[in-house]
Amino acid sequence: MKLIIPMAGRGTRVRPHSHTIPKPLLPVAGKMIVERIVETFARTLDRKIDEIVFILGPDFGQEIKDALKAMSDRQDAKATFRVQEEAQGTAHAVYCAEQDLSGECIIVFADTIFDMEGSVTIGDADSVIWLKEVEDPSRFGVAVEKDGQITDFVEKPSEPISNLAIIGVYYFKQAEKLKTEIEYLLEHDIRGHGREFQLTDALDRLLKNDNVFKKATVDEWMDCGTLPAWLDTSGKIVEKEYEEVDEAQFEGTTINPPVYIGDDVELENCTIGPFASIAAGSKLTGSTVENSLIQENTTLEDCEIRGCTIGRHAELKGVDQEVHLGDHSKIGVEV
Repeated sequence: MKLIIPMAGRGTRVRPHSHTIPKPLLPVAGKMIVERIVETFARTLDRKIDEIVFILGPDFGQEIKDALKAMSDRQDAKATFRVQEEAQGTAHAVYCAEQDLSGECIIVFADTIFDMEGSVTIGDADSVIWLKEVEDPSRFGVAVEKDGQITDFVEKPSEPISNLAIIGVYYFKQAEKLKTEIEYLLEHDIRGHGREFQLTDALDRLLKNDNVFKKATVDEWMDCGTLPAWLDTSGKIVEKEYEEVDEAQFEGTTINPPVYIGDDVELENCTIGPFASIAAGSKLTGSTVENSLIQENTTLEDCEIRGCTIGRHAELKGVDQEVHLGDHSKIGVEV
């Protein structure tokens, strides 16, 4: 079975970090967002994913492809790459992998992290839609349900027709059927919300052609689409996955759990946590880090870091304010 992941967008709301890597590759407690999504499928699905199709932007370089291929290898799946030259909506994004839309597949938009207990049994459904109850359905595409059956799909409804938000995860037994309906939208220039080609319109056409839709409800649905949301989600995952840290291995350092500390991290005379994530290879001296996300191979000296996101290979000295810095940034150090 194929897993198709549209991820051509750069994620402007998580800049400066998305200047160098796309949002789905950003880390949460030591793992890329996209890898956490794939691992959830591996744990909850009743069948194996053999191939992962990544739909990338035209400017995504080899480093990004290498990282995604390495992740696919860890999941024992083949990596395939397609390109979306221009953003024209969710249906258009999926269609950029039109040669892969056949047989069984799952489509997932890698904007969020989700989790659920137990497993998902596909059974004889033509499609499965992953849903989450929300307080404000007007922000999302929603599924309308009656007597246990999905009867309609509506993109960002102005009226409270349903509180079951579509989280951007879909299974199709015969993906060629979806391909046909997307082609209909494109050929007839049928555009939905935002004057874009919306996947919900293709789903609605499938529904009206008597395809059986089954729902899978997730327990957690965590956004990573903005810097505050990314920090909040990171804190929740750090708390959920926290394993006790032996602070005695770090000279003069206090650990206030929950925290995530990656491999080969050096801490000296620091206070770390709560809700801090320090990625592999980073070196911190005389610094306090709370509710912050520090990426790989970053150096902090005499810093007070709270509510911050710091990129890879950054160097900071004497910083005592909220900052959001991209890769290779330097503050307070000689250049």
